[in-house]
Amino acid sequence: MSNDILMYLLIGVVALFVIIVIAYLMLRKKMQASGIREIQQLRAGTEEKKFTSEILYQKLYVKYLKIPFIKRYLLKIRRRLEIINIDDEYLTRKQASKILTNAILIIIPLTLIIIMMTHENTLLMSFLLVFEVFLADTIIGGMVDKIDNKLLKQQINFFSEIRHAYHEYNMVEEAIYQVAQDDEEPEMSRQAEKIYEVLISNDPEGELEKYYDIAPNAYLKEFAGVSYLTKEFGDRKVDGASLYLKNLNNITQEMQLEILKRDKLDYVFQSLSLISIVPILFMEPIKNWAVGQFSFTASFYNGRLGMIMQILILVMTFVCYLLTRKLKDNGSVNMNTKNTENPWQAKLYKNPIIKKFVDLFIPKQGTKEYRKLQQNMKDAASKDKMEWIYINRICLCIVTFIAAILIVMYLHHMMIQNVYTDPTADYDLIGSMTERQTQTAMQLTESDNDYIYYFQGQTDVTQDDIAKEMERGRVNEDYVDSTDEEIQVAAERVLGKIQLVNSENMQWFEVLIAMVFAVIAYNAPIWMLKFQAKMRQLEMEDEVMQFQTIILMLMRIERVNVEIILEWLERYANIFKEPISKCVNNYESGPWEALEQLKEDVSYQQFIRIVESLQAAVEKIPIADAFDELDTERDYYQARRKESNERLISRKGMIGRAIGFAPMIVIFVGYLIIPLVFIGMTSMNSSMSGLTVEY
Repeated sequence: MSNDILMYLLIGVVALFVIIVIAYLMLRKKMQASGIREIQQLRAGTEEKKFTSEILYQKLYVKYLKIPFIKRYLLKIRRRLEIINIDDEYLTRKQASKILTNAILIIIPLTLIIIMMTHENTLLMSFLLVFEVFLADTIIGGMVDKIDNKLLKQQINFFSEIRHAYHEYNMVEEAIYQVAQDDEEPEMSRQAEKIYEVLISNDPEGELEKYYDIAPNAYLKEFAGVSYLTKEFGDRKVDGASLYLKNLNNITQEMQLEILKRDKLDYVFQSLSLISIVPILFMEPIKNWAVGQFSFTASFYNGRLGMIMQILILVMTFVCYLLTRKLKDNGSVNMNTKNTENPWQAKLYKNPIIKKFVDLFIPKQGTKEYRKLQQNMKDAASKDKMEWIYINRICLCIVTFIAAILIVMYLHHMMIQNVYTDPTADYDLIGSMTERQTQTAMQLTESDNDYIYYFQGQTDVTQDDIAKEMERGRVNEDYVDSTDEEIQVAAERVLGKIQLVNSENMQWFEVLIAMVFAVIAYNAPIWMLKFQAKMRQLEMEDEVMQFQTIILMLMRIERVNVEIILEWLERYANIFKEPISKCVNNYESGPWEALEQLKEDVSYQQFIRIVESLQAAVEKIPIADAFDELDTERDYYQARRKESNERLISRKGMIGRAIGFAPMIVIFVGYLIIPLVFIGMTSMNSSMSGLTVEY
């Protein structure tokens, strides 16, 4: 019976297999039909793979949003990319996630390297790990700048295509629409589509003002504005050429100069930030090498002076790094992505108790100090409010004072620990102790520690007291059989250690030093504002030349008057924004008087000449005649602009190199060479004195 059942099962399996084979052959024949094959080919070209980098970055974006610390950087990147990728959420998420992922892939190996190189120095390792937070900003900023520079270069090609399209259609909006259909440069295409929507809207002037707020750079603002004026007032021929195309050519030349300027700044500063940071990674290897080769330096590197020198170098490196970044970023036209609506300072200031405390430090309105600080903020183009600056000052002051006190306490503790743990021996001038010498020295240290513990707290102990206990052998029996001379030498050494341990307490002058550092930290934000203002002064000539280009574009357009020119200058101004805004607000009360006040508010001579030409255009002559030299001497101004940029980059590069290389020089000179020479000479003098006495 069982054999029959087995046979039936075998026959059933064979039959099922035959049915499957027949069905497969029939389906295969059907699938080879032309219609099905065409559908398969279409699907093969459009079907998304199960795993792509696109999907990976989209998923990572969602994951990053759930991680508090990383979320801050993600949103910061997003704010800048949103300006470039108008209404393209998918691309914005992909680029933000990609940039953050690349930054993490750089930071993680760097963290491991820092831990490996500085694991023996907790203070240095902690500082470097905190420092990585600022380094992450630099890495992320550089990656976003590449996208920003890419858009600027795409604009060059876009304007070139606009020229051809304008010749064909002779309509601004149609030319922009046709060129915007190009998908090879998606970032620029989106901007062009947005400008096209502005031009054909029911309220183009209002929409244009909205676009000015979100445009990624000033050159797109200029293009959108010139396109609107040409559409509204029409084009005209100047010297046989289209005024609109001549203005496009002017904007293109400005962009080419800006691209060259950015490329040169990137070349000059690309390694300075890294140069200012990298040397501190070698502090621990330098210390280990010096102690290994010259044992007499251990007292410096492991002592208070060595630790103070390390802290000063770390602080100096941090300051130099910040100044280098400020120096480079000052020449950028990037949008400010800082959260100026509700930062942590604003949240803190909402607390009534904290608000009352901070208000005690803020100078009263109308006072000289208030006006001076307000002017510093304007000169530095700071987006912060005055109360935010004072919150920064107070927080820095408090944190610095607490940190200074903690460091002083740590130094006292370190010196006491060194007494208990350092080998007690006379070091040779060159070389290190052998293993046997080290063991003997540690035994001597442990013996001294017994006496230190025994006499702990006794401030009036004398060398004779210690010598008597050594002779009695009650503490330990190490000196029972020693000679009187050996006991006196040992007692003198132990007394020195006891006095050192008893003296390692907080002193009043150390609190005073901590207060001095706190005052320096309190003034640091103001000094930073002044530094930014000084760096911005270097760019005054560059901004005035931008004004000349804007006036050159506007002066030939019909119905353009002085007020419109001032509004355009206000829109693109950076350094001179405040006085120009004041002039625009006062213009209705009297054009001549408002311009006269503008001359009094500024001191830069080249800008004053522009204002004087505007005054002439108000009452006496047409705008085109007031600025005729801009058109006739265009080549001269272009050459001056190039030379000005070269001079600006050269000065910034010189300052940047001085700041960037300062930590490296201080580490190798102040942390290696000077200690070796000074301590070596001191040790040699001591050795020579000892030999002289013996002789």
